[in-house]
Order: sequence, then structure tokens, then C-alpha cells
Amino acid sequence: MGDGDLDIRGGGAVSVDSETLRVAADGFGVLGRELDDIAAVAGSAGALVGRLPREEWHLSARIADLVVRIHAERTRAEGFDAELRHAAAVYDLVELQAQRALAAAGGDEVAAARWDAAIAALERRHPGALLSARAAVMAAEAGWPLDLAKQSATGTWWLPFGGALLSGAGAYSAWQTVRRIGGGTIPSGERLTAMPAAVQVRPLAPTRRTSAPATLAQAAERIPGGGESRIRVEKYTMPDGSRQFALYVAGTQAPAGFGGDDPFDELSNVQLYAGVSSASYQATLEALRQAGAQPGDVLHDFGHSQGAMITAHVALEAGYDARTHVTFGSPVEADVGGGTLSVAVAHTDDPVAALQGGGHREAVGAPGSFVARREADPAGGVRDLGLPAHGMDGYVQTAGMLDRSGDPRMDGVRAVFDELGTATSVQVTEYSAARVLPVPAAPHPQPGPAPLSPASSPGAG
Repeated sequence: MGDGDLDIRGGGAVSVDSETLRVAADGFGVLGRELDDIAAVAGSAGALVGRLPREEWHLSARIADLVVRIHAERTRAEGFDAELRHAAAVYDLVELQAQRALAAAGGDEVAAARWDAAIAALERRHPGALLSARAAVMAAEAGWPLDLAKQSATGTWWLPFGGALLSGAGAYSAWQTVRRIGGGTIPSGERLTAMPAAVQVRPLAPTRRTSAPATLAQAAERIPGGGESRIRVEKYTMPDGSRQFALYVAGTQAPAGFGGDDPFDELSNVQLYAGVSSASYQATLEALRQAGAQPGDVLHDFGHSQGAMITAHVALEAGYDARTHVTFGSPVEADVGGGTLSVAVAHTDDPVAALQGGGHREAVGAPGSFVARREADPAGGVRDLGLPAHGMDGYVQTAGMLDRSGDPRMDGVRAVFDELGTATSVQVTEYSAARVLPVPAAPHPQPGPAPLSPASSPGAG
């Protein structure tokens, strides 16, 4: 697909800077006043035409026509001013409704009432804006599963975490269910429920010396997939002697497994999506420890699918200075906080990414964070059973489109790679991971029948 098919947004259900809209509205207000002044000057000039020779009186009609056109432009400027202010109110109301929902979900009735009052006051100043705000949220939420429904009209696709084959209506219904139960989003204060998991993490053969990725596509290509590697850690020694780490975590590698040797299986998927620690998460923490990462160290993480759920919790709760959080095809969106650049790359026809349920209603991450989406595999058909829109090959292509885009939000991503590129040394280690399964206890031999005494032997007596 062409670069023009890529949709880059600031994140959230509706991501527009309402203050920017008001500044633009102010500009149209100034323009309207300037047009009033011009019309007044033109009108005065028309009044002077009568003093000119008769042969110049035709100028009067031309000046009158000019005044009419100026007034028309003045009316248009007023309209733009009003529309922009209405739009700003709409997007403010979207944010207010989100804050109100958070307060209600947390049982804070006082805060919820305060947000209700703010919503009502803004609606009084801008009648109809509240209805528009609700419509904007509904439109944003309804648009996300449409490509899935379109795919299922020409074929079917297999949805992990349950294996349900969905029709177009089923895709939309499932997506709405995710929204209602609050699945697919990780609030900033959420932590995984502890679940003991014994894992064995082993460094693989040394990776050849490498440099920092120069592009997002190069970073995406470093996410493990296939073979033994599950986790890749790059340790950067910076010119000032400090160190930074880059973490790359694979997606599901054992889609048919559920609690077997490979921790990157469906059991870990279900646990992580439900907010429970998994063996794959524990393996990732162990890989970071073995690579020398310590709490407080700067971390840049990149994850695909299950790996994105893992890196989300690493960023939120592992104690590192998470500067960058990049996900591909993630089933969750994490509120990683204002100090972390959050970049989410998702395909609109990827059923795993649809498990986000549209993600947070407000933008997450540091300024410059964004969500990039496109339809990766519009053809549809039986081959959708293989989830082509979820594969890393497609996401590497999308990352390349972002690299080629002129969107200024990519500047933050490039700045991360530029900084890592100044490192004086780079140490790269890839790790395998295995779940340590309990050894079944040896069966105890059952006692045989008691020996017969001579008195009870057959024929005795």
C-alpha cells in the first residue's frame, strides 16, 4: 500500500489540540475585523466617486461590488471563527467526559459531580457541543473494527485468546465487549498480579557487534521471531560513561501451546491480558538482569503482540527509566506516563490489535507520542486464517512507511536512534527462554496381596 494509506494520530479516541483551534479562531476573528476596516475604506472611496468626472462614475459600481464581496468574506470569517470555537468545545468535552468516566469508575462521586458541572457549563456556552462530542467518540470507536468486519465478509480469521471464528457482526460485537469490560487498556497505576513462574533464561551464541538502529524499520526487524531467540537486549555505553538499554521482545511463538516448555504461548497471552504475571514476563526481567540492566537505567523497549504486553509492564513497573515504548500489533495500550515516548503501530485488519478496543480515550505518553494505523491486507480470504495482518513482516513494512513519512512526530523517534548512535560501544545478547515444568512425583509401589499362611493354603487341613 502507498504511504498515503498510513494514518498517524496523537492517540486517544479523539486527538485534537483544542487550544490550537481557539488560536486559529482568534485569527479569523482578527481577519473579520480587518475586513470591516477595508470595507469602510472602500465605502468612503465610493462616496468620493461622485466628485470625479462623469466618465469615471462607472467606478462606483465596481467599488460597490467590492464592498459586497468584502462583506461576504467577513461573514465567512465569522463562520470559521464560530465553527472552530465549537470544535474546540467538542474536543474539550471529549476530555471532560473521559475524566468523568475515570472518576466514576474509581467511585469518586465528588469528582464525578465536579466533572458533570464542568460539562454542563461548557454545553451551556456551546449548545450542541456535547452531542457532537458523543458522536465523535462513537465514530472513533466504531471505525476501528470495520476492517475486521470487511475481512470476515470475504473469509474468516482466527482470533487467539479463545479461538473464536467471528462473522462481521461478531467482530463488532466482540470489539464492543472489550470496550465495555475495560479490556485492552492498562492504566498507569495498574500492576500485574503475582503468579509464581519458574523459568530458565539462557544467552545464545554471541551476536556479532552491531550499532544502534537507524530507522524504526531496523528496530522492528530486531524483534526476535523464529528460532530459539525470544528476547534481545542491547547495552549501550554512552560518551559520558552512562549506559542505556534497548529491549526487543518476541510475540507468541507457541500459539498452540498452553503451559508447555515455551513461555511465549497462549497461557502467557491469557495471563497478561487478564493482568496476571506470566512466565514470559519473568523471563524478560531475567534477561534484563543478566544483561546488566539495573533499576533506574534508561530503557527503550520494542515489542510485538505478546511481547508488547510484556514491555508495557516492564515500562510501568520494573523500575527502569523507560524513555521509549514502541509496540507492533499490541492487544493492549498502556498509559506509560508523560515521561515515555509512546509509539503504537497497529493494522486495522489485525484481530489481535483490535483487542485494544480502541485503546485509551485520551492520548498516552510524552508529547510527540502517536498511534499509526493502516489496513495491511485488504484482500481477505482463507489465507486470513494465518493472520497475515498480524505478522511482523507487515509491521516492518509499516515501520518503513513511517520512516519515509514527513510527519514531524517521527522526529522524536529519530532523536532516540540518533542518541543511541553516539554510543561508544554496543553489547548485544539474545536469550532463549523455557518454562521450568514441575517434575511429576514417582509413583509409590502399591503393596501386593498378603502371603497366605499354611493353614489357609488350598488343600491344607
